[in-house]
Amino acid sequence: MLSCGEPSGDLYAGALTTELRRLDPEAQVFGLGGERFEAAGGRLVASYEGLTVTGLSEVLSVLPRSWRVYKRLVATARSERPDVLVLIDYPDFNFRLGQAVAALGVPVVYYVCPQVWAWRASRLATMRRFVSRALVIFPFETSIYEEAAIPVSFVGHPLLELTRPVRSREVFRAETGLDQRAPLVALLPGSRPNELRTILPDLVGAARLIRDEIPGAQFVVARAPALPDELFVPLDDLSPAPPLVSSASNEVLNAADVVLTASGTATVQTAIHERPMVVVYRLSPLSYWIGRRFVRVRAFGMVNLVTGRTVVPELLQEEFTPEAVAREAVRFLTDDTHAEATRANLRSVRDALGGPGASARVAEQVLDVARRP
Repeated sequence: MLSCGEPSGDLYAGALTTELRRLDPEAQVFGLGGERFEAAGGRLVASYEGLTVTGLSEVLSVLPRSWRVYKRLVATARSERPDVLVLIDYPDFNFRLGQAVAALGVPVVYYVCPQVWAWRASRLATMRRFVSRALVIFPFETSIYEEAAIPVSFVGHPLLELTRPVRSREVFRAETGLDQRAPLVALLPGSRPNELRTILPDLVGAARLIRDEIPGAQFVVARAPALPDELFVPLDDLSPAPPLVSSASNEVLNAADVVLTASGTATVQTAIHERPMVVVYRLSPLSYWIGRRFVRVRAFGMVNLVTGRTVVPELLQEEFTPEAVAREAVRFLTDDTHAEATRANLRSVRDALGGPGASARVAEQVLDVARRP
């Protein structure tokens, strides 16, 4: 049984399911996921669509659906008795599910563990009670789980094997109607509806300012799966309208010169492509006020967290303005020394993430737990 609750988790779930079925063609995989999980052969007990939000106050809006999905998954676990439950990220939901399923006698593997090193370290005590094995994707996480007496393995980051573009930079630009020589700025406004509503309008404002400074600049927008069209209406304010590319973020990143991205998994993906980026984010004032009182790290972008220093600029809350984003992006586009230094730093981030093959390593660990008497 598997549970993931957002697009990045669904990406990892699809790759893991593919590897599980490769190693054991008779394996049955079912649970909470999305289109990538289902395409890889997983059976959807429920879809994560409609469950993905960020922020403490924003979560309230999805609680009724979350509760219904939770009850359905627990009932399925009770009736089908899986050999192992794999939880992928999504801790607020997966902690409750994991404890309920563990109480049925099912071992639990946690893959892409919660960021206890950033906030809510108390979760380690809870994990110790129900997690049979933690599979972490950043090397520095290993000692944290070892000290908490939770069996742990560093498996590497799955994005290292999932970031290969299908089309070359030149082919993508040609097929998308983009100029081969003009600078290209990619907009990655997030994968959750509440992110699009609060982030995309100011990214569009930044794009207009960038074009004022660099008249030849062009733009492309990466669209995450399952997002409704109305969330992209702010793009109408950018003329000519930029191409809106669905489910092809790696090709967008490979073709771009600079990236404007919401904080999250996309920052790691961008680093693997070695693209200079400006990281932005905005929560509701209440969520941010509450969250800041629990967060133990100074940076939010994963790239800066991994290195322990400011590799790329972060613009959060009131610092996130069109003017500030445009200023950082224009510097990347006009200062070659600055851009190259950033690319070198991003290479060090990529090198710290382990080697390709994370999904296969995870599958081996999951099957090991599932087959134990």
